[in-house]
Amino acid sequence: MRMLKHVGRHGDKRIVLVYRQIPNDEHMCLVLYSDTLSQLMHTEVMKVLESPVGQQSPELADALFRCTMADGRNCLEALHKAGQLKKVSTNQVTITPNAKSKVRLDELNKILNEMSKGEDAIKRLSELDSNAGMNNGLRTDPKEVGANPASRTQSVPVSTAAIGDVLTDEQLASQRIAQAAKMKLDAQHLLSEAARLEKEAADFTPTPVIDNGKKKIRKTSKKQAA
Repeated sequence: MRMLKHVGRHGDKRIVLVYRQIPNDEHMCLVLYSDTLSQLMHTEVMKVLESPVGQQSPELADALFRCTMADGRNCLEALHKAGQLKKVSTNQVTITPNAKSKVRLDELNKILNEMSKGEDAIKRLSELDSNAGMNNGLRTDPKEVGANPASRTQSVPVSTAAIGDVLTDEQLASQRIAQAAKMKLDAQHLLSEAARLEKEAADFTPTPVIDNGKKKIRKTSKKQAA
């Protein structure tokens, strides 16, 4: 059975999970209501979500930020400016990776945040994947994310009291800063690795030796000579 990350439901509405925890507001997440997206936006979001990049990204927001839509706009910024990014409490969202598995997002977040603490959290996540644990009495009939194209011509009214506010420019800036910091850290790691490889290469560079007044190249490396 196919597993698909970043999809779920908020009540009876299908959602795409863009950010599972908003920085400095961890009990809230960021979602898209797939049925309210225009045809163009729905096509582009699903293309990113179903791609290897989208499925490998811990946060779909990272993949959306790296992609442009058919009209040349940055995918994440276009969704933000169109008012499609909505804040929702994590305990109101159910993640549905396939038709038989589901888990409440706040419970999933606890497990993912504990993954680095040991085998117990990994075992709990495995039990969740096999549908042994956290169904919370919810229905087991989630459908494929996305609506019939004909239904996307009309917007579905959504209560702002139920879904929270649009992600602010300050929160988007915070995300960009965090992404930039990670890139710098990765770059520093790559530079350190490059310096190590250069040093190893130097250790294996043939060294000249003097034999009866003539310069010859010793075939062994510096490490071998040592």
